[in-house]
Amino acid sequence: MSVSPAGSVGSAVADTATGATGATAAAAPDVAADEAFMRLAIEAASLAKAAGEVPVGAVVVKDGQVIATGFNQPIGRHDPTAHAEIAALRAAAGALGNYRLPGCTLYVTLEPCAMCAGAMMHARLARVVFGASDPKTGACGSVVNLFSENKLNHHAELSGGVLAAECGTMLSAFFAERRSQARNGN
Repeated sequence: MSVSPAGSVGSAVADTATGATGATAAAAPDVAADEAFMRLAIEAASLAKAAGEVPVGAVVVKDGQVIATGFNQPIGRHDPTAHAEIAALRAAAGALGNYRLPGCTLYVTLEPCAMCAGAMMHARLARVVFGASDPKTGACGSVVNLFSENKLNHHAELSGGVLAAECGTMLSAFFAERRSQARNGN
């Protein structure tokens, strides 16, 4: 997937999940670019769904270019760390030849968990953009906001709720189908 929407992705932005504002007030985010990149993350999530995994997808962008994608694969890989974000971070680090990803933005269809948020901090992402909030394990404001924890050494800017309805609908439909299959003995 290599799409470069018109316009550059901005850096500082209000965290729509918590109402907090990023530490530096650089350019406002390019909403059209955010939505275009989130649509690519949704496409990646559909790959997870096709593989029988929870449909979560992620895309890493640098300088307006997609450098990596990932989708959930913990079931198929027998790996509890095989979340979409981790897969995308690993691929981006490989593509750039560096475990640090300064200047990169990660787009993900579901609010990251604590494990993924920790990996994002270690990668030194500039920005994290997520679709649907996760009221059970969200670490970007729903349960906890690790990016606003002053004791931690890196704080990516957050934007939540980008194409939230589409992202949430994909997840809701997946789990509704799973519950239906369980009721029908499949």
